[in-house]
Amino acid sequence: MRIGVAPHRLWPDREGELDAVLPTAVRAEELGFDHVIASGHAVAGATGVTPDPLILLAAVAGATRRIGLVTSVLVPPLYNPVILAHQTATLDRLSGGRFTLGVGTGWDTEEYAAVGVPFAGRGRRTDEQLAAVRQLWRGEGSPRLGVLPRTEGGPRVWIGGRSDAALRRALRFGDAWHGSGVDAEGLAEVRARLGALGDEVGRDPDQLALTAGLFLVPPGFAPVVKVPGRLLGGADATAESVRDELGRLSDAGLVSASLWLPVATEALPDALAWTAGELGSHLAGQP
Repeated sequence: MRIGVAPHRLWPDREGELDAVLPTAVRAEELGFDHVIASGHAVAGATGVTPDPLILLAAVAGATRRIGLVTSVLVPPLYNPVILAHQTATLDRLSGGRFTLGVGTGWDTEEYAAVGVPFAGRGRRTDEQLAAVRQLWRGEGSPRLGVLPRTEGGPRVWIGGRSDAALRRALRFGDAWHGSGVDAEGLAEVRARLGALGDEVGRDPDQLALTAGLFLVPPGFAPVVKVPGRLLGGADATAESVRDELGRLSDAGLVSASLWLPVATEALPDALAWTAGELGSHLAGQP
């Protein structure tokens, strides 16, 4: 299983808590994590302050050599599709093919209003955006992007959401389904639903990888925000309970776990070190 981390704590309260994202990302690479994740909120709100995901990941790309770069998640309807395709193609090319575009339809009505985009119909527009972006990445039709991606056919795409519409979207446009806070039982349910929808969409669901964002409070650390979902390893996690749950998730088909740590910003370096140390066998098993 590939394990990634966010380079800042879950839902930081103030901009100053983001100032160390680059050294944190560099440290994550040194610790052996597979990728870093960046969320996609454009306005401050219930989830605190959030840097622009593509600019953050571009900065991380310049400061690192190996670690992957994942948006978890970006909301396509908030972007012009040509600009989104160009930005992501550029990031993929300049990072040496390290970029993965994780997307979802979003939930924040205030964010949609701030950008001047209708909230209703966002699922249909997400489908249209993904189709257009993939075509532009392949250099098909007109216009031709200013630069094409390094990855043939374009970067990997992870698609979030648990509705039937979201699962169909993942089958049509995704390289992976991207869940949030899922356990092994929930993952098995998603696999079954993807299997049922595969014939309808015309794609073998076994071709779709399963990934997820997960929430972890390591033992000895305290959460500083209310976590929006179940905690990996339980509320009183131990190294054993975290490893056991990751094992069950792996058995259920999860190939990539992206960890959000809701600990204090000053505690994040130690929390990441604990995570890398206790999950070292998982990290060492990465290709």
